[in-house]
Amino acid sequence: MPKEGLPGVGMKFPPQINRATGRFVTSSYEESVKESVYLILMTQRSERFLRPDFGTNLMSYTFMDINATTVSMMIRSLREQITKQEPRVSNVQITTDSEVRDGCLMIEIDYVIRDNNTSDSLVFPFYLEESAEEEAYEPEQYEEELE
Repeated sequence: MPKEGLPGVGMKFPPQINRATGRFVTSSYEESVKESVYLILMTQRSERFLRPDFGTNLMSYTFMDINATTVSMMIRSLREQITKQEPRVSNVQITTDSEVRDGCLMIEIDYVIRDNNTSDSLVFPFYLEESAEEEAYEPEQYEEELE
């Protein structure tokens, strides 16, 4: 049962099965919020048929010339979408590296969880030249955690 005043428990993303119990692995509290923010970032707007406003337009910046104006537009859009779609967070601050390394722009998202006033952050690698299907999570990472 969730503790009073904390943001709750939900199914872990990406979905995983606990080998010992055969049940879905859950994430709780701050981890659930972080996974929710990641899911918002990885979902392209209009990708979900029943929730066309869910997600961001982050993938539309792939292959674009990254300059100060483009990065500012991207940051503003991401901040608005995260604040709108994740009601458990406030004070969303987004920063990026000043330079692109190996076709990757590192996006750091700092936020405060409203219920317990805890600060947390998520570093999201945005690949400018790779396919849109590439994800930051590696399957081998989760197999090690389950053991």
